[in-house]
Amino acid sequence: MVRADEVKLQRFVADRLGIPMQLLKKDNWEEELIKKKIVSEEKLLSLLSEFFGVPYVDLRNVEIPSDVVKIVPRSTAEKALLVAFEKKGPTLKLAMADPTDVQTRERIRFTTGFKIQPYVALPFRIKEKLEEVYGKVEEEFFSRLKSEIMKESKAKEEEEEAGELSISTQVISLDDLKSLASQAPIVKLVNALIIEALKKGASDIHIEPFEKELRIRYRIDGVLHVVSKYQPDIKDAVVARIKVLSGLDIAEKRLPQDGRMKAKYQGRDIDFRVSTVPTVYGEKVVLRILDKGALRLDLSELGLEEREYELLKRGIFSPYGMVLVTGPTGSGKTTTLYSSLLTVNKPEVNIMTVEDPVEYNLYGINQVQVNPEIGLTFARALRAFLRQDPDIIMVGEIRDTETAEIAVEAALTGHLVLSTLHTNDAPSTVTRLVEMGIEPFLVSSSVILVIAQRLARRVCPYCKEPYQYPKEVLLEVGFKPEEIENLQTFKGKGCEKCDFTGYKGRVALYEVMEVVPEIRDAIVKGKNADEIREIARKHGMRTLREIGRIKIAKGITTPEEVLRVTRSY
Repeated sequence: MVRADEVKLQRFVADRLGIPMQLLKKDNWEEELIKKKIVSEEKLLSLLSEFFGVPYVDLRNVEIPSDVVKIVPRSTAEKALLVAFEKKGPTLKLAMADPTDVQTRERIRFTTGFKIQPYVALPFRIKEKLEEVYGKVEEEFFSRLKSEIMKESKAKEEEEEAGELSISTQVISLDDLKSLASQAPIVKLVNALIIEALKKGASDIHIEPFEKELRIRYRIDGVLHVVSKYQPDIKDAVVARIKVLSGLDIAEKRLPQDGRMKAKYQGRDIDFRVSTVPTVYGEKVVLRILDKGALRLDLSELGLEEREYELLKRGIFSPYGMVLVTGPTGSGKTTTLYSSLLTVNKPEVNIMTVEDPVEYNLYGINQVQVNPEIGLTFARALRAFLRQDPDIIMVGEIRDTETAEIAVEAALTGHLVLSTLHTNDAPSTVTRLVEMGIEPFLVSSSVILVIAQRLARRVCPYCKEPYQYPKEVLLEVGFKPEEIENLQTFKGKGCEKCDFTGYKGRVALYEVMEVVPEIRDAIVKGKNADEIREIARKHGMRTLREIGRIKIAKGITTPEEVLRVTRSY
């Protein structure tokens, strides 16, 4: 929201404080002035009051009753950036970012019947208060809704028992649960949770029941953040609503379930993988967000350094052999594989994939989803692929010896095979195949490239600023004393764009090991991962930690992030 007299107000404040106008050019300039201790909150409020000619209110010290909050609809309050904070007889007091907005004041006066008394307040404090007060109102509403159902159910029990003493746990009937899941407040809450997650760029939504609260967490840039907490009374209704949307059995609460649902947001088709697990206090639900519109499948944009990029390109354009991508869940392996497939996807090439599940549909590529219930496993699909005249095969994950054997066989018989494996680094991947029962000479003959990857959070570009890290921290990351002297490092101080975390988005760290003849020889001789790592480094391989140091030196990420996602070697 921009006030009608914004420039005049900025000039007035700059003149009174004796500061350059340049300091007031940001959207959240009031908050910036206070954070930088250029002016106190009270002094700034006093200046705003003088400029607008109305009294000010410091919302930090105001408790707003729920009946006052509900007088002005949330949509109106958020759009006009105002909050009702007190009513006295026929008068309603409004804290406003722009008290000169007469049109909004008149509309509220007409719809509510109250005489409006405007106060000026700091915009960012209004936003904080809106989140706080409307959140309380919603919780009270949900709690009341559930209480009514519980009272009705309890009354029925009392009638049936006719005064007999009975101690039991209250259970909501299936019909009540279906009804509750379709109630407008529950529908709105679930929709709001999903929309907010999409706005924040979350990859997962965690809905977790505990004894005294229902906790909501979002995984943003690989890290979980608590975003809201509700009374535990609504947990059954929220879970039931998600189950209805994803086609799960709302009556089954004792066993884990998996489902899918779709949504359209801002013109984008978004898929959700839904998983439920029974816990002590109810079912925990995790929604994995698969946002096709946000997916960037361009090999050149993955963040590889030049050497690693050239090695990967050479690997995926090989006529045969095996390229393995390794890393923990959520480290971007699927994105790397899909980007590689799209790079080599041409009309004259037959590409087939077997995945669990198929996360994104790729045009021109034949994708198969495993279904163990009917016997369609990775191994069975792979056997079928070999009779389908493939050029390139992608296996979502090598989980067992049988799958590994067929993948190796395919790589040795003129096919390029791409797959993933769960190991900590590139050298450990080849030894892991041997541990799975694959003969060392077959591993050395089939594997041509191994990529280990991690995702580190990027420094927020909106609040990025130079920051001098302690020498001890930089030494721990692996910088040499002579490198530290001229090293410029950066950190995000926190802003609205990054939810005050200092990070926005992620960058991939890639450890790329080309299986050169000396490494092939080491595999056949049964050398361990440490010995293979030394040979690979001698041939130019850079470890995840070394790549992390390059990203720090470029100002892309921070030492904390590199230490969080990589090991010391």
